[in-house]
This record gives sequence, structure tokens and C-alpha cells, in this order.
Amino acid sequence: MKVKNCMQSEPVTIGRNALIKEAFALMDKHAIRHLPVMEDGRLVGFITENDLRQYYFPSMVEDIPVDQAMVRNPVTVTADTSIDQAARLFHEYKIGGLPVLENDELVGIITASDLLSAFIEIIGLLKASSRIDVMVDKKVGLDEVSKVIRDHHGEIISVATEKRPSHRKVHYFRLEKCDLQPIVHDLELLGHKVVSVIE
Repeated sequence: MKVKNCMQSEPVTIGRNALIKEAFALMDKHAIRHLPVMEDGRLVGFITENDLRQYYFPSMVEDIPVDQAMVRNPVTVTADTSIDQAARLFHEYKIGGLPVLENDELVGIITASDLLSAFIEIIGLLKASSRIDVMVDKKVGLDEVSKVIRDHHGEIISVATEKRPSHRKVHYFRLEKCDLQPIVHDLELLGHKVVSVIE
């Protein structure tokens, strides 16, 4: 999935010469926490609710322009950036929002909430589903496990992996809702260890 599939198009923006109190008002009005800062149609900064915390006292915001509180040269992504790469940027820079640019033009914004929603959709957490956690026999691998699931008309939504201290990997298969017992039976018959089952 790419940023363009989950970003907010036409984001609310603010000018660099606007006052901080106007930024507060815009965030409050639109229930948002991030504002791209624009000048002559070009992104020149980014301001967040966190940036504004030091200016929470009304007496401090009367004459201070956004320019003094914004992040200059913010980290950005393009619409075609993968959400995996965007997530790495969020983690690396400890940020909660990224402006989305195409040819230096602001086309959207993606927030940590947007990313979380995208990952929830990808792994199918909101669908009615079943899960089977398997320590796969190294000799045959994932293909055999997938085949067993398909043979029992199971539909795989997503697969995640965790490495255990024993250096063996556990694979978490999220499936469309189905009867897992025949799958478990056949997997164990073939030498795979079923760690847990969630109906």
C-alpha cells in the first residue's frame, strides 16, 4: 500500500505570517494536530500541536507568528512512498505527521493515525477472522503450510512473523473465519508445531 491510498488530500494549511493563535483556532476548528505552513503556494514549514505547547498561555500568542514556532524543512514523503517507508520515517524522527509532496506541490498529509488505520486494514484486524500460530518445520517451509490451509478452503488474509529466543520463527496466519481444527490436525501430522489457535 502507498501513502496516496491513506493520506488526507487537500489538508488544512496556514501561512507563515499567520499568528500562533490562528494556528490554535484552525486546529481546534478542524480537530487536527498538524498544519503545513505555506508561502506563495510552497511548503516552507510544518507546525504541530506539540510545537505549540510552549505557547498555551493566551498572553504569549497575541503577536507571535507561526514562522517562529514551525519546523523548517520538514521531513516529507511522496504519494508513491510505501506506507512501510513512511512508518520507518515516523519511527526514526519521532514525528506524528508528514506532508506529502508531488513536484514540490503539497498534495496531502499523512498522520500516525492514518498509518495505523492502513496497517489495521492490511492485516485484517477488523474483519471476522481466525488465527493460527505455527512454528514451521524448516525442512518444508511455508509453502506446505499455505497448501494445507488452501486444501481446507482457508483464505489467508495476512501472515506475520516473530523470531523466538530459540531462533525458531513463529508465523501468525490470519484467515477469513473458518474451522481451524482440520487445518491444525493436518499441520501437526506433517510435523509443524501449532503454538496457538484463535477462532
